[in-house]
Amino acid sequence: MAIQYLGRVGPLMRVCVPSSEYDLFFPEEENDTDREGRPREREEAMSSRRVGEGSDGEPTRVLVADRHPSTRLGIKVALERHGFVICAEAANTVDAVQLALRERPDLCLIDVLISGNGIAAAKEVTSSLPDTPVVMLATSGDRGHFLDSLRAGAAGYLIKEFDPERLPVVLKRVLVGEAAIPRSLVSHLVAEVRGQAARREIISIGHRQARLTAREWEVLDLLQQGLSTAQISERLFISRATVRSHVATTLHKLGVKNRESAIGMMKNR
Repeated sequence: MAIQYLGRVGPLMRVCVPSSEYDLFFPEEENDTDREGRPREREEAMSSRRVGEGSDGEPTRVLVADRHPSTRLGIKVALERHGFVICAEAANTVDAVQLALRERPDLCLIDVLISGNGIAAAKEVTSSLPDTPVVMLATSGDRGHFLDSLRAGAAGYLIKEFDPERLPVVLKRVLVGEAAIPRSLVSHLVAEVRGQAARREIISIGHRQARLTAREWEVLDLLQQGLSTAQISERLFISRATVRSHVATTLHKLGVKNRESAIGMMKNR
């Protein structure tokens, strides 16, 4: 596993994982072969100009929001080399959202830990610009950040330490509707989907039966983790009034009077 250094341009430029980390979501296509039928590297199969071009032939415009200037520079170098255009840069969420609304980029890259909450910024961008995919940048594969990013509407979640030469192709795939998720995080997504599916089963409570919605399950899970109404509101990107409404409905369905009783009931389930 080679480690490449492309100058002092930030942690994104250090390769500490195999380049095949993202291959699961970007399989080789049938026509991606040479004259002898052997598969070609996707980076070689596309010219630098084609990778950075949109469907209309114009360069793909990208907004980069990251708290580290060196990382923003590293991304800029990697993308502009392949025909992309960095239309805006931001170091905090306020600027990121404002610039996204003003510039209307083709794609946004947002640091999860950027000042002001990158996930909240992603939620605002995807809500205001639904046709603009957002890809999160993270320093680790934190399960909570990963799943919260997807709930906020992100189309991808990239760990910063990966091959910068693959970044243009990864983003190109996102622009045509594919997801950019490292293999190491796929198990979290599978577990989440399985958990939601299992929860569709009817809960037996004495002689009664109750069925909670997916959102009610999410709220109940967070209550069991000890989160307050305000924290649940921030985590799920819903108002506090909506959280209280979900809690009240859940308590009614479970036939209990308070949150503590609901949590105790679920622990004994």
